[in-house]
Amino acid sequence: MHLNTLKPAEGSKKKTKRVARGIGSGFGKTAGRGHKGQKSRSGGFHKLGFEGGQMPLQRRLPKVGFASRKKGDTAELHLYQLAGRKEKVYDVEKLKALGLVAKSAKSVKLIKSGEIKRAIKLSGIRITAGARVAVEKAGGSVAE
Repeated sequence: MHLNTLKPAEGSKKKTKRVARGIGSGFGKTAGRGHKGQKSRSGGFHKLGFEGGQMPLQRRLPKVGFASRKKGDTAELHLYQLAGRKEKVYDVEKLKALGLVAKSAKSVKLIKSGEIKRAIKLSGIRITAGARVAVEKAGGSVAE
């Protein structure tokens, strides 16, 4: 093997397309740009998203995201938050008065996070299955 016999692999080198080099090249005269129009001219480009003067899609659509109007309606309450309290009966209004949930909350859901060892009575409060088992195991009751 000699340096003067080295060649690139077959198909790895591709000839560049030489435009505007006469009829025989296949890209003579208009150089593959067609006839007339903005794209045939030098410097004839438009910016991304340009729709020919029509109001572009990114400007037709509103600039607002999505914010649920129900977001603050349901408050979450954890079992450990009730474990250290002395009260035995809880409802939504009592939880608001104690400052455990926001005053703007329309409903409350009790979640099993922590444990409770004393009997409590819940009314008008939604509750997860695990939390229900924990409350009833401690001798409490749930009325919805």
